[in-house]
Amino acid sequence: MSKAIRHVAITGWVQGVGYRAFVDHEARSRALEGWVRNRRDGSVEALFAGPAEMVAAMIAACRRGPSSARVEALQDEAANPDMLKLREAGERFSVLPTI
Repeated sequence: MSKAIRHVAITGWVQGVGYRAFVDHEARSRALEGWVRNRRDGSVEALFAGPAEMVAAMIAACRRGPSSARVEALQDEAANPDMLKLREAGERFSVLPTI
């Protein structure tokens, strides 16, 4: 089973609609590592690490988002493992402060 680390940026109506909580729940249910956070430009940014199939399923879930969100675009790219260091100490998946 191959491992993947992907960084995604989601734009659209994705803040103030429970998008981060949705991502947190979905990532934890898939036992993925990583983080999610809002950005001041109105987008949401996330990092997912785990089995490639589970990461792909997580990205597909992000394209849909929660029912109250409207995803306009999702950028997906390979990520450096060092980006996992942004997580809160001791957590597999973290909701980080807005940047």
